[in-house]
Amino acid sequence: MPTDQIERKPEWLKIKLTKGENFKQLKEIMRSSTLHTVCEEAKCPNIHECWASRTATFMILGSVCTRACRFCAVNTGLPTELDVQEPTRVAEAVVQMGLKHVVVTSVARDDLADGGASIFAETIRQIRLSSPLCSVEVLIPDFQGDADALLAVLEAKPDMLNHNIETVERLSDRVRSKAKYARSLELLARSKQLAPTIPTKSSIMVGLGESTDEIVHTMEDLRAMDVNILTIGQYLQPTKTHLKIKKYYTPDEFAELKSEGMKRGFSHVESGPLVRSSYHAHEQLQAANETVTSMN
Repeated sequence: MPTDQIERKPEWLKIKLTKGENFKQLKEIMRSSTLHTVCEEAKCPNIHECWASRTATFMILGSVCTRACRFCAVNTGLPTELDVQEPTRVAEAVVQMGLKHVVVTSVARDDLADGGASIFAETIRQIRLSSPLCSVEVLIPDFQGDADALLAVLEAKPDMLNHNIETVERLSDRVRSKAKYARSLELLARSKQLAPTIPTKSSIMVGLGESTDEIVHTMEDLRAMDVNILTIGQYLQPTKTHLKIKKYYTPDEFAELKSEGMKRGFSHVESGPLVRSSYHAHEQLQAANETVTSMN
């Protein structure tokens, strides 16, 4: 379909808005603790569903990103804050929300020597102290390839290490600011070398002009790095200044992509129009752990 004909979202992308008591309580907790969520900052289409079921993805290290990726709605600029008390506040919010699984991500902080890895690590440790039965998944930036920064996060023992490849190799430089396709693969491979028992995960957006063959090739690149879990979702243009949508994939096409991923050995593939990296994260972790257990 020509780009100029893509104007209205198809029926399968309509979002059910659910603002029940859980949604309201979670929002109050976030505001009272002065915490950020990627659910809000990145305009996630699943925010109502996830918040209604008392799940959220915390975004640490502030709300201003040092990169300006052409797909992302998060504010960009030069951050001025580094809140060393943030890990404690995240842990307290996890207790208040009664979470069994939490996802922690961040803006890119290329202005910091370690890219914010020490804050990631401390957030994991604080959640462990206050909620020992809660599993912790981290969705990390590439830390500009800093192996020591990655090690600092892994030494805090997250239950899942997530880093998004985002798109196919041909489009990577255009879509992702400063990030490199090969560097992302290297990070995922290094994570398995440093901590073989921690499952890894990555995500692909579709609808940016990639071919099916390129998507499959990206799957194979990720599996070559022993990535366990893959999520695939439709790119949605957050503002008129962001990259335009080239194609809306149908639910049947997402089902086919899931099948292709499973054939290539992922323990779990979450694939659908509204799927985002942290969507059904707890179920994904369970699938990865079952695979690891069966291999041992």
